[in-house]
Parts: sequence; C-alpha cells; structure tokens
Amino acid sequence: MAFQHIFSPVTLRHKTLRNRIVFGAHTTNMSAEGLPGEQHAAYYRERAIGGAAMIVVEPVPVHAAAVLTRGNFRHSDDAVIPHFRKITEVIKQHGAVAIQQLYHVGQHGDADNSFHANWSPSGQPSYHDSDGSHKMNEREINETIEGFVNAARRCHQAGFDGVEVWAAYHSMLDQFWTPWSNRRDDKWGGSLENRTRMSREIITRIRQVCGEDFIIGLSISDEPDVDIMLSREALAEIIALHDQSQMVDYVTCGVGGYFDFYKLMPTFLYPDKMGTDLSSILKGVVSHALVTAEAHIRTPENAETVLGEGLSDLVSLVRGQIADPHLVNKAHDGRAEDIRGCLSCNQMCWGRRSRDYWISCVINPSAGREWQWGGDRFSPAKLLKKVLVVGGGPAGLEAARVAGERGHHVILAEAGARLGGAFALAGRQPRRAQIADLIDWYERQLAKLQVEVRLNAYLELTDIIAENADEVILATGSLPPETGFQKALPHLDTLPGLEHGNVHSAEAVMAGEARPGKRVIVLDEGGNWKGCGTAWKLAEEGHQVTIVTPDALIGKELQRTAADFPLRRNLVQYGVEFIVESAVAEWSAKGALIFSLLSGDTRMIGADTLVLATANVAFDQLARELEAGGISFSAIGDSVAARQAPYAFYDGRRIALEI
Repeated sequence: MAFQHIFSPVTLRHKTLRNRIVFGAHTTNMSAEGLPGEQHAAYYRERAIGGAAMIVVEPVPVHAAAVLTRGNFRHSDDAVIPHFRKITEVIKQHGAVAIQQLYHVGQHGDADNSFHANWSPSGQPSYHDSDGSHKMNEREINETIEGFVNAARRCHQAGFDGVEVWAAYHSMLDQFWTPWSNRRDDKWGGSLENRTRMSREIITRIRQVCGEDFIIGLSISDEPDVDIMLSREALAEIIALHDQSQMVDYVTCGVGGYFDFYKLMPTFLYPDKMGTDLSSILKGVVSHALVTAEAHIRTPENAETVLGEGLSDLVSLVRGQIADPHLVNKAHDGRAEDIRGCLSCNQMCWGRRSRDYWISCVINPSAGREWQWGGDRFSPAKLLKKVLVVGGGPAGLEAARVAGERGHHVILAEAGARLGGAFALAGRQPRRAQIADLIDWYERQLAKLQVEVRLNAYLELTDIIAENADEVILATGSLPPETGFQKALPHLDTLPGLEHGNVHSAEAVMAGEARPGKRVIVLDEGGNWKGCGTAWKLAEEGHQVTIVTPDALIGKELQRTAADFPLRRNLVQYGVEFIVESAVAEWSAKGALIFSLLSGDTRMIGADTLVLATANVAFDQLARELEAGGISFSAIGDSVAARQAPYAFYDGRRIALEI
C-alpha cells in the first residue's frame, strides 16, 4: 500500500480509528435556528462514507458570550440533543468516530451576533471586532466552566464519542494561559498552575460527567510571529501538564489566530504542512495523548510524509476533504490520481462563511449541497444521450465530466489548444499552479470516462447541427470588453485615448499575447486575483508596476479569503505601487491620467502599458444563432454572464445532473 502510515489503525481512548485522517472542526454555518438539520447530516455523512477516521463536528458555543456567527448552534439548550443525535448516527453508521468541538472566544467576541458583552480574564479588547471585553469575576468564571461541562454532557447524550475543547487562536482558555491577556492576581492568574486551572477544571469535570469511555481532545494553535503569544516551548509545558493526568486523549495543533488571522486558514501563499512545527515538539512531551497536525496539510502525500517522519500521530485534512469527500478512500484504493486537489483558495469555504452563507467549494459545488445532489456519487441516467459540450473552461469541463459519470456519450469541443479556458490562465500567476493541477485532473477523468475531447475545434452553427446531439450545452465563456469601461466612471462608455495603443486585457497578458513595456499600470476594478495576480506576475518578471483601483485597498475582495494582506506584502516586496480610490480618466502616449474619486483631482502617471482587469462580457454569439435557428440548447457559466469560477463549476454540475 502506498500510504502505509495513513492506513495504520490507532487506538484513541476506547476507540480504534480505521486510519490516521481526521476531518477537523470548522464552521459550516448551516444551522437553522441554531439546530443542525439534514443539510448538516448529509455533509458529514459524505466525509464518513469517504473514509475519514474521525470527524470533529463544528464548534458549539458553550455560553451566550461565545456566540460568533449566525449559523452557530444553540448554546445552553438541551433541545439540541435529538438533532445532534441524527448527526452522530450517520457519522458512526459509516465507520467514523464522532467528536464535537466546544468553544468560547473570550475577549474576541462578536456583539453583532451574540448581543452579549465579551468576557475575558483581564478585560482586553477584541481582535475580532471593535469592542472591549468584561473582566470576569469568580462567579462568571465558574459559570463558563459549567457551560463547557454541560455542553459536553449534551454531546455525550447525543451520541458523540467525545469532545474537543477549544483552546486555539487565543480563545478563552488560551487567554487564561497567556500572561499578556491574563493579568489576574487571584487563583486564576500568575503561576502556570493558576493560569491552567480553568482548562484543567473543565477537563476534569467533563471526565467525571461523561465517564471513562469518552474521548477528550484539546485544540491549540501556533503563532510564532506574534511576540505576545505563547512560545512553542511554553505551549509544550502546558500540554505536558494536562497530559500528566491522562485525561486529555489527543491534542490538535493548528496555526494562526486572532492576531495573525491570515495563517488561520492558510491560502496557497503559505507553505504546506504548517502545523508540524508545533506538533513535532508536542510529540516529545506527551506520554498519553495522541498529537494531530492541522494546517495546510493538503494531500495524502503530505499526510503520509508527516506521519512517516513522526511529526504527529494523526493528520487533519479539512479543505482537502471539502474539495473531495472521498479523498481517503481513493488513497486507500490506490487511486490517488483521482483525488480532486484543493486549490487552497478559501473562496467558498472560508470566504463564503464570511458573507454569512453556508460553506461550499469552488471546485466541488456539491459541498454543502450533499442533501440535494449527493457528493460526487452520481446515479446513472435513465436515458443515455449524446451530449455536445461547447467550451472547455470550468463550466464545460464539469458538465462533460458529470455527464460522462452518468453514462452519457459526451463530446467536449474546445476552440483553443488546451482545456481550462481563462481559468487556466490564472494557473500561470505566481503560486497558483494548483489550478494547472486541477486541469490535469480533468483531463485524466475525461479520458477515463471516454469523453471525446476535441481541441482547436471552433464550432459554428452548421457544425452543431451536423453533430445531431440530443443535448447541446454552451460553455463558451466570456471575453474582455476592450472598451476600457470602468464602473467607477459610468458616464464613459469607452476610455479616452485607447487609440494610442499599448492597452491590453489581463487575459492577453497572462496568455502571452501581449508584450507590456517596462512601466505598467494595472487597472483593477475587481479587487481579486485577476488584477492582483497579473500585477504580481508582471512585477516578478521585472516590470515596474502600479495598481490603480477604485477600492479603498488593494485586493478588497480577497479580504474574505484571508489572502489580501499576504498578497500586498508580496507586491510591496516587488516594488509595486498602490493608488487607491481612483480611476483612469484618460490614456495617452505618456501614460495614464489618474482621477481621484475622493478629491476629483487628476495627475499624470508615466507608463508604457495599461493592463485592464475589468468585468468581462458573455461570449454569447453562438447562443443567439442557435436561438434564432430554433435549436434547443442550455447555456452555462460565463456564456450567460461573466462571473467567477465557482459559479461556472456549479452551472456545469447542475446542468449535467438535469440531463
């Protein structure tokens, strides 16, 4: 077996885990009125079917002060028990161990959702919002402890095999551990014994209430770049103290937190296997607890390396199993090449949650929709058809793949020399090669499904008629408008000065169709990777780059994915200049006339080339011709309206499921 370490069973308290892969805790934001439902159950069921050994269900707040998101479960309410029982039943039915995380954010609360004062050891301000916090008294500390214990009791009664007590990200328990945030002079502060009193009391009482055959985990995190946080050695001392009683059965090691939010869900801008620096240290100090490494361990190969080198006992792959819920089984069955690899983009998992929607995935549109669509397990079509898909971008690729999975005879015609469309161009931006890996995955899947792929096949109306397909799916994508229109200057249909030339779309630059001069201005109206990634690529190649945006900061849309600050840091290192809250009023042979949206002033910025990263327009000419000819078809993705990649993948899967 290729992954011998992954598939070596291990004992955890009273349970034997079938392998070493955990589907770790993360907020899905799916609850309705604070209760889990069928959507939740289907989401976790799919990962249990897919082979995860242990599933840590998303955190439940243990107190009114701990509520953080709209989708949080109810706190302090036994009404959750029968609803959680439905979750534990489906997880355990398919062979996984069911754990629930218990959390309290302490000073880092969110009054928008909790409508409760933030509680903390010493009254420090929240790093989650702009509020302060209330210094807890003895009664409130005991009330919080009681909240943890009662939450664990509900988990036990709901059929969970255990709980994971959250002490990561500088949460409540971490705040008591850390001298910077714990400045108390009573029995809850000062010495190590006092600072750990709360967590040890919680764990001891959970054991008393829930019994010996109940798993208790502890979640911590590593913030080595933040001076005030506990060092790895200090964390190791704390964990060793908890391990002495043999009441903590495992410890999960994450990265980041409220002081370095960008590492909390590390994007592709960060290296792989980030949680192992801390986990490897803990391995040397515990004698009872298993150690779980978590944070940007994306693939079975990553996990096998971590386990093989003895850096941890378990590995948590979260986003990898969101992108492909059957990752574990595919690795077990010798089909690692069939695993759809996570892009580490955070766009629909972390980013979607920040808009208060339930979790999903760019490349797996069934994530969060398992209760409606299943999770990449497709039923054969009742009537097999000949399906013609026109366009090999994200929408066309997914439509062709899923139609092929369902048994249809599929032809995929792509006008270009390669699959992927404009999405493939994004894979040429710095650090984004995972997109190219995804296109390679589609090529392998289409070949296995015997989908007929035709490259350099620009189909016209007569070609489509000649195919005589039962179903025609148009996924012809979108194109840059080439007018220089800016949403910030809606009165100008065309950018003045285009006739001077040296104005190119971001797509043309990434495709190598344009040769920018030394000094480049990138006009970025999207605030996302289209403009920012192109600017980074140009700067990396030695161009002097200035980004102009109508937004108040560079990479505005990337804030949701926790990629904006690391991106800007990289851009600055390459000398990229930022001009914000501005537009390009005119282009000339000398450069761009920049218009300040704040003051109305203009100034000339010298440049040789202007690169436009603005909204595209649908390439729907073929759709209009088919419609005029009375030929039935379905249009998907950008051929309907220019959008981002998640909606193209979604459209592709949706239409293929309907055939």
